[in-house]
Amino acid sequence: MNYFELFAIAQGFEVNLVELKHKYLELQRAVHPDKFANASERERLLAVQKAAQINDAFDVLKASDTRAQYLLELAGIELAHETQTLKDPMFLMQQMELREALEDITSASDPEQALISFQDEISGFIKEINGQFVELFAKNDQMSLGKAADLVRKLKFMLKLADEALRIEEKVFAF
Repeated sequence: MNYFELFAIAQGFEVNLVELKHKYLELQRAVHPDKFANASERERLLAVQKAAQINDAFDVLKASDTRAQYLLELAGIELAHETQTLKDPMFLMQQMELREALEDITSASDPEQALISFQDEISGFIKEINGQFVELFAKNDQMSLGKAADLVRKLKFMLKLADEALRIEEKVFAF
């Protein structure tokens, strides 16, 4: 089952998350166990399986990195369980510099401003990567899809940094 078809939304990187959430809740209500309390064992089992499938699909489509990875899988490019790593030395150097900047936030003279600046920088990188992914994916040729796969790998790095910045935010803005 194609996850985009399950939610009856257009297959693509750009997804209206509010609409996705609405359709998710609608689908979950349709297969809720209470609706199948008096049904046969088989029908109850099918409802549980359908609910699990809906949860899996929602988890994949709600996040840009997993959605991009899923789109690539639909196009025949498998990233899951791969051993390939990024071979972009400039990006890897940038990652090391960003990690150092992240570590320095709590000891900065103005940690709040340092954190805000860092998060803005990461958000800019994520937006740029997302835009590049959309362009490359639209070309739909092997070379472009391969480059799009590298962008997904980069996106995962950036999202991890964004997540780590959120944990620091809890410490910096703790009262």
